[in-house]
Amino acid sequence: MQAKDSNPPDGGYGWVVVVSAFTVMGLTVAVLKTFGLFFVEIQKHFDELASTTSWITSVTIAVFHLGAPVASSLCIQYTHRTVVITGGLLAFSGMALGFFGLSMVWMYVTTGFLQGLGISFSWTPAISIVSHYFSKKRALANAIAGAGECAFAFMFGPFFQWLISQYGWEGSLLIIGGIQLNICVCGVLMRPLENSCLLEASHCETETPPGNGASRRDKEDTSPIMHKTFNWMLVRQTEFVLYAIFGILAAMSFFVPPLFLVPLSYSLGIDESWTASLLSILAMVDFGGRLLCGWYANLHVTKTIHLLAMTITLISTSLMLLPLANNYLSLAIFTGFYGFFFGTTVAIHITVLVDVVGMPEFDSALGLFMLIRSTGGFVGPPLAGLIVDMAGDYRAGFYMAGATLVLSAGFLIVLDQLQQRKKRRSKIRTKPEMSTLPYPSLEILKHQ
Repeated sequence: MQAKDSNPPDGGYGWVVVVSAFTVMGLTVAVLKTFGLFFVEIQKHFDELASTTSWITSVTIAVFHLGAPVASSLCIQYTHRTVVITGGLLAFSGMALGFFGLSMVWMYVTTGFLQGLGISFSWTPAISIVSHYFSKKRALANAIAGAGECAFAFMFGPFFQWLISQYGWEGSLLIIGGIQLNICVCGVLMRPLENSCLLEASHCETETPPGNGASRRDKEDTSPIMHKTFNWMLVRQTEFVLYAIFGILAAMSFFVPPLFLVPLSYSLGIDESWTASLLSILAMVDFGGRLLCGWYANLHVTKTIHLLAMTITLISTSLMLLPLANNYLSLAIFTGFYGFFFGTTVAIHITVLVDVVGMPEFDSALGLFMLIRSTGGFVGPPLAGLIVDMAGDYRAGFYMAGATLVLSAGFLIVLDQLQQRKKRRSKIRTKPEMSTLPYPSLEILKHQ
């Protein structure tokens, strides 16, 4: 564990790290969120079903999550900076090779696997290092960093539409890959906090007084092992498992609306230029939701897990209502509601993870959480695509996503109840200890 982790800067150079993470979010997740613009083009080019084409996004999402434990382990062994730079190179490779468009399997390997691994190696350390730099302002810092995907998605919607019209979907992938090389620049700016755990142990060895040799050896033996090894045993903690199940169900839903929003608008007869603006609206209100919820969570008025359960419920409601739209205006309104509540959820779900496992285990927990959540991201889009193919209507995918989110909120409620029960038990245990104190003092009071 880094020496400053117990007392993070909560500002200063930390804001440079936040801006760097903001950009990384935009060049990774924002690209993934706006990939729906390529969906119809790729589907037409290879003459495939919606379920088959959606596997490109599914592979990207799955590898994005599956690579998280590897990225977290590399961050612990090396530095966040090194892993982010590696992620930028991988993301570029995935898009640049996707330019050739040899076959659907080729797309799975390039824009699916390589792009997903690049996103994982960039996103995971970027969001992790922000939490290391901030403590009191952690919710706000995470919200600002996460808002990068919204700000970039707002611009990427019309920009990608223009690229496709000018250079085709193949040329657009190559250009986007070149833009993603800027992730490497952001990685360079992510300066590690001073004093790793090994330096901390060395510091203890050189400065501990002679009379405390045993204490010194204990610190040397335990500190590097505890904080330089990925902790897989988190899967034995009930609270973490409940939160991971929530993550699986949420991931099944989160990537469905951006993927099918564009095809749904086409099916309603909305012009392509207006369709691209829907993604911009989605990004704009998402941005506002993140900042507003991050600011509110920073006030500590409402318990963060309660706030998350509420936002998840509101997202599911908006997804159930979105298919009722029958023209551009109504679709834009419902898209706005969905985007805003999605932003509020993403702003705080990482903060809740810190509350569940504690900061010392956060790096390991983040990697494991992403790994377990990958099953939801992998299954969600193809399942929605299959339902769409069976129903012959893109609305069916939105209904599936909304119903899954309702179920995920139930696990948050169970987790909160478990935490409250443990808190009550700990209070009960402390009462007998307090009651054993007064006997001698009562006798003294009697004599007085």
